Amino acid sequence: MTNSQENNKALLYTTIAVLSWSTVATMFKMALRHFSHFEMLLVASLTALIIFGIVMTIQKKWTDLGKVPARQWEWFALVGLVNPVAYYLVLFKAYALLPAQIAQPINYSWPIILLILLAIFAHKPIPKVKYAGMFLSLSGVALISLLSGGIGGQSLPMAGLLLALLSACLWALYWIINNLNKAVDGTIALFLSFLFGSVYLLIASVFVGINLSSAQGLLSSIYVGIFEMGIPFVFFGLAIRKTNNPALINQMCYLSPFLSLFLIHIILGEQIYFTTYLGLFLIVFGIVFNEYLAKYFSKESKV
Repeated sequence: MTNSQENNKALLYTTIAVLSWSTVATMFKMALRHFSHFEMLLVASLTALIIFGIVMTIQKKWTDLGKVPARQWEWFALVGLVNPVAYYLVLFKAYALLPAQIAQPINYSWPIILLILLAIFAHKPIPKVKYAGMFLSLSGVALISLLSGGIGGQSLPMAGLLLALLSACLWALYWIINNLNKAVDGTIALFLSFLFGSVYLLIASVFVGINLSSAQGLLSSIYVGIFEMGIPFVFFGLAIRKTNNPALINQMCYLSPFLSLFLIHIILGEQIYFTTYLGLFLIVFGIVFNEYLAKYFSKESKV
């Protein structure tokens, strides 16, 4: 297969992932009309586990799973507590408390949180030029958090805002943890994380108490498991492996929050505030600046 064909496949796979991620903020809110955030996560996590199991079968990786050493199983027992359990419980609760257009952009600020966490825990200094990108993104978060509620005539609960920000911190933490262990294949890693996460959630359901009788809640939560946790990560991983232009693949992902706002307005009927558009633009531009433009400005400053 030629490089052109491989790149075309990569673009197709990325498009599938981006379109999937664009729909899930809307579906979070629809599922939360019928289920609690815990019930929603339980169904979604089990659904994602089935998806990863199917992918394992297609890719013939069950034999490789059997070769994973015991220490790695212990590692993923801890990883499963972060993702899916802690991250999605916090994220879904944030969506339960906030309009989708507020929770989604704040959660999307995780790459900026990642820079800060790497500086604190991995002792990786932040290049001075990247403070500009951080300032832009955090200004966007502040704009959305502080002004959108006032413009919309409603008071945004501080707990919801803090949970949305905490979800960004947890995803950044998961990124760090996940990148500490490259010894296990990506599909197997996802399967093990969700295997342990699903077991934890099933055990917790005995004590929390659940009611999954709503067909709409069940279908919406299954959708979340497929199109938030399952399919997009599989296809995005395939796209990265097939492309010779990973920067383009990563850049395409920045389309998803803007497409998501359109669906939030059309399907949920939320009036999208001007501050949401502006805040999201600042968040995304700050991330793009740090990932792609900061290197250029650093070179210019050395000339």
